[in-house]
Amino acid sequence: MSPNYMRSFSEGCLRPPTVIGQFHTLFFGSVRMFFLGVLGFAVYGNEALHFSCDPDKREVNLFCYNQFRPITPQVFWALQLVIVLVPGAFFHLYAACKNIKQEDILQNSLYTGFYIFSVFLRIILEAVAFWLQIQLFGFKVNAIYMCDVGALEKKFNITRCMVPEHLEKTIFLIAMYTFTVITVILCVAEIFEISCRRLGILKSQ
Repeated sequence: MSPNYMRSFSEGCLRPPTVIGQFHTLFFGSVRMFFLGVLGFAVYGNEALHFSCDPDKREVNLFCYNQFRPITPQVFWALQLVIVLVPGAFFHLYAACKNIKQEDILQNSLYTGFYIFSVFLRIILEAVAFWLQIQLFGFKVNAIYMCDVGALEKKFNITRCMVPEHLEKTIFLIAMYTFTVITVILCVAEIFEISCRRLGILKSQ
């Protein structure tokens, strides 16, 4: 791919054809990624090391932590961010290959339809991620986790484990749910903006 295509692709990703899309990019790229990258590491970075069970043995702690966290929240949210970016990235890659200018996207019905479809995909992916997060992490992190260690052939099948900094993790969970809701609202608002521009209610940029 030539440098011109790469420049058009990067400009499309950073400067979508709608005002709300540009705000979404700013919110998604700056606030959400900063929150996850910096604060997420501070909250979850050493969780496995401080996760302790009774008896406090390495094999028990490791077994129960894997049961408690089938996937770590940082990995889940990082995958969510990447996957949600895919529809928009594909559209802007298509626009770059076809040499479509951002200001022309909303002037052409076909291009507008493709762009709206990419926004709908983002909404669907965010909704799926929201549901999966509920299934995996719930809305609250309890201080005590009851672990089933029967597979380790221990005397007692259930053991108590201490979850470090459970209140901070609960706050972080709620924040990530909030970010997902805000992103979905922005996507819906972007579709509304596109509709208003096509109907002539709003002037084109």
